[in-house]
Amino acid sequence: MAKDSELWDVIYVGPFVPAKFLATQLISTYQSAKEIWEAFQTAHEGTRQVKQSNIDMLTTEYELFRMKDDESIQDMHTRFTSIVNELHSLGEIIPRNKLVKKILSVLPSS
Repeated sequence: MAKDSELWDVIYVGPFVPAKFLATQLISTYQSAKEIWEAFQTAHEGTRQVKQSNIDMLTTEYELFRMKDDESIQDMHTRFTSIVNELHSLGEIIPRNKLVKKILSVLPSS
């Protein structure tokens, strides 16, 4: 698991099944719209354990975020925004004032 968490997810949870395949299978397999919705959510977001694992990984990446030596401010901002957007899509909202403080703390002093 320490070497490749995504491979572990496939072993533990099962392989990712594309939603297009699920769509044809869902209608005949499930009996209610709620069951179909939950299956689509799991296929899109993964199980709660996978979601929490992704949140934990991204939170650590956010906390350890630093500007690289050879990186432009624009590239650093793009990388930062990507992390924040992924956290947001998983339901983890970081207040704007904390985002601003984080960006200001990682900018070079000169």
